[in-house]
Amino acid sequence: MSSSLTSPTPSVKTDSSVTDSPPQQKEMANCNAVVEAQRAFFRTGETKSVKFRKQQLQTLKKFVEENRHELNDAVYRDLRRRHEQTEGLEIGMVLQEIDYFLANIDEWSKPTYVQKTVVTMMDKPLVVKDPKGVVLIVSPWNYPVSMILLPLIPAIAAGNTVVIKPSEVSANTAATFEKLLPKYFEAKYLNVVTGGVSETTELLKERFDHILYTGCPPVAKIIMTAAAKHLTPVTLELGGKCPVVVEDDADIDLTARRIAWGKWTNCGQTCLAPDYVICNAAVKSKLLDSFRKYLKEFYGEDIKASKDYSRIINERHFDRLSALLDKTEGAVLFSGGERDRNDLFLPPVILDVKASDPFMHDEIFGPVLPVLTVKDLSEALQYIDAGEKPLAAYIFTRNESKVNRLLRETSSGGITVNDVLMHLTVDTLPFGGVGNSGMGRYRGKFGFDTFTHEKSVLQRGFLGESLISARYPPSTPEKLAMLRRLTGRRIGLGWFGCLSVPVIVASVVFGMILQFLSSRL
Repeated sequence: MSSSLTSPTPSVKTDSSVTDSPPQQKEMANCNAVVEAQRAFFRTGETKSVKFRKQQLQTLKKFVEENRHELNDAVYRDLRRRHEQTEGLEIGMVLQEIDYFLANIDEWSKPTYVQKTVVTMMDKPLVVKDPKGVVLIVSPWNYPVSMILLPLIPAIAAGNTVVIKPSEVSANTAATFEKLLPKYFEAKYLNVVTGGVSETTELLKERFDHILYTGCPPVAKIIMTAAAKHLTPVTLELGGKCPVVVEDDADIDLTARRIAWGKWTNCGQTCLAPDYVICNAAVKSKLLDSFRKYLKEFYGEDIKASKDYSRIINERHFDRLSALLDKTEGAVLFSGGERDRNDLFLPPVILDVKASDPFMHDEIFGPVLPVLTVKDLSEALQYIDAGEKPLAAYIFTRNESKVNRLLRETSSGGITVNDVLMHLTVDTLPFGGVGNSGMGRYRGKFGFDTFTHEKSVLQRGFLGESLISARYPPSTPEKLAMLRRLTGRRIGLGWFGCLSVPVIVASVVFGMILQFLSSRL
């Protein structure tokens, strides 16, 4: 991880007079050089070509395929997550997304023709897809490969240049991107900027055309404030306390298996992970038995020795979670071992809590699962609705009306029914939050649209002037009557709409003839 904001390739150069400047001035100069080099390249128009965009996507795919071992190894050194898991959780999803874009980019980038009004019946209204310009992607540490590449794919597919700011917390993965990506892309097109808070702060002083940030609400507010100074649009992918409602008509054993997978994958450090379970007392007892069974099945008797159980990212996050465990008022229903700060090992813990428990205040982002007991579904939904809107909500039930109640009575970024996390894997669904869990969206076509400016275009000829001649001064009652006949009418895109055009034209012409005759009488 570099200590200052520098370009990873020689193609971005700074003035030699900056060499002996104070560190902050160097950072500012380098930030400006990075962004201005990309803006100059974007203005050449080269990135707008669909052929160019496809080539970059294919190059990105080559980068992932040729360096998958290095990327997996970097993640292991950051999170102790084994290669096989990173392949499934990150690499595979990225390659699938690239192929999906390559198959659809021709269609998505075409102009879209829209419905006409009577006034524009002889014109051509359309929406042209323009790239926004220079994009900044600020990524998190918990999925340090996919959370860079999944938004990067739509950003370059839409024709933008991109500055990538990996998290300094996942230092090994950040360094791997900084080392390897310049071998495939020029810095004037894609640039990796490493560093900590000071480098990110200086980077945010620059004017971007779109910023995508994945992380927590407090930092998102800083990002949004910085973006507001340049009126830069933002996409904020945050988190929140994702609830899991378990009803007594669910398959409790399978429910526990799926929740256990989603909760303790990556040691609970997943923005979509189940944050807490909410159920009645009878369900709680059955769930706990199944949780114990599947934790043993997944990670063995000695969870600390399991190669499939990841670690907390660093001491600061370990201490945060440990402090909460020391303060909790809840009874410990299950603990998978003793905490080990030197190894950053925090075992799976299941707590029986009340709403006032410290673990129920903010997103946990760790391997602790609180269980909140309620008397019925109504109480569960009221509790969820009273809090901040989460990134996801989950329900396990066989009853469709209960599912509809969750959809209708709560608000969240997304929902998976009878499973957890899985809606993220569907690239035809948008991924994003609402309220405190974020704004904007990406994945598939939704990501392409996020990084695209949809430009309104109306092409007119020089015929049909009589249709709108009533717009010109001086205003008269006759012209007002003509405008009223023209406005409020729309031409459909189907065969009936096409047949209606002659009728509308005839009526307008007939009205104009009557107007002409009346003026002569």
